[in-house]
Amino acid sequence: MKKILFVCTGNTCRSPMAEALFRHQKATDEWEEASAGIFATTGSPASPYAVEVLREKGIDLSSHRSQPITFDLLDQFDLVITMTKGHQESLLQHFPKIEDKVYLINAFGTSKVPADVMDPFGGSLEMYKKTCDEIERAIAHLILFIHTNKKAKK
Repeated sequence: MKKILFVCTGNTCRSPMAEALFRHQKATDEWEEASAGIFATTGSPASPYAVEVLREKGIDLSSHRSQPITFDLLDQFDLVITMTKGHQESLLQHFPKIEDKVYLINAFGTSKVPADVMDPFGGSLEMYKKTCDEIERAIAHLILFIHTNKKAKK
C-alpha cells in the first residue's frame, strides 16, 4: 500500500480537509492518507469551520487531531503534498532527502502556474468553503494523476 501525506501550517484547516477529501474521493484502497503541519502542535482538533464545511459534504472531520512534521513521519510516505510553495520550500530546506516525493497540491491537472491554496484560518465560513472547493478540485486532479501514472507504469 502506498501512503500520501498532506501538509499545511497548523494541520487544523487545509491539510485535514485535503486528507478527508482524498479519502472520500479515492476509488480504491491502494493509498493510505494522513496529514500534518509544519508548525502544528500535537492533538489539536480541526477548526470548527473546516468540520462544518466537510459535514455539509457528508464527510466527518470531527475526530481529526493535528500532528507535527518529523523526519520519521515523512519517511513513511511515498508522496508529500503541500498546500503552498512556502510549505514545500520549508520541507525541502529541513528535509532535503525527500525532494523526489514533495509536490504542491495545485501542481497536478491543467494549471500551468501552480498556485498556493489560501489559508482560511481565522476567516469566515465562506472563506473555508472557497478553500475547500479549491482543495476538492486539486484532489480530483491528484487522483487522476495517480491513476494515470499507475497505468503508465504497467
